[in-house]
Amino acid sequence: MKKRRIVSSRHLASTEGWQLSEFEYGLIIAYNGFSRWMTKCMVASGYPELSPLEILVLHNVNHRERQKRLNDICFLLNIDDSHTVNYALKKLLKAGLIEGEKRGKEMFYSTTTKGFELCDKYREVREQCLLDSLKHLEIDKDQLSEMAAMMRTLSGLYDQASRAASSL
Repeated sequence: MKKRRIVSSRHLASTEGWQLSEFEYGLIIAYNGFSRWMTKCMVASGYPELSPLEILVLHNVNHRERQKRLNDICFLLNIDDSHTVNYALKKLLKAGLIEGEKRGKEMFYSTTTKGFELCDKYREVREQCLLDSLKHLEIDKDQLSEMAAMMRTLSGLYDQASRAASSL
């Protein structure tokens, strides 16, 4: 019996492109599952008002406890539309989870005590709900790290293809 492929869109899966379409479908459902997870984890942490992008921005601002500029956040999250990140920053500022310090023409963001505590609570929920489940899979930490490196490499392939498509 011929194996049926699970692809994102049959019309995009040419003879040469089946495997990439399979990967893209996996990426689509992983992204949506991850977004749902972040939202539910934040709700369990006691803060139901944040969208997935706002959660990502909060964690990025909190990362390594270093101040970040809008451009830094967009670059690290690989987001072109800085307006969406700027909106997320404004919402986080209003919620008192981050604060901004203006230096010259640029604003530098950092987490407040409230934001840091929320990130810490999120970590606790993550460890309880996600890391405990991960232990039951037959994936060791090195394999997970290798998959992450491969995904970062593939993101570069998609970035290059975006530039090529823009020149058509």
